[in-house]
Amino acid sequence: MATKQQRATRLEDRIEDLRAEIDGIIDERVATIASQSPGVPPGVIRNLLTARAPACRCAQYIELCGSEAKSQD
Repeated sequence: MATKQQRATRLEDRIEDLRAEIDGIIDERVATIASQSPGVPPGVIRNLLTARAPACRCAQYIELCGSEAKSQD
């Protein structure tokens, strides 16, 4: 049976993996937009994409992908 410390460590690892994956998704989106918007710094684009949910990468992902899904409907 796993102890709480082992489970917490695994959860922390999963959270870090998710954060890295979300960062990659946001980075890809920034690169796409930057290629269509010459002269706009990538940091500005990233800030604009993540401004609706600035506190948490998971919330940023949900906001970013949720708004994308709504625009495709």
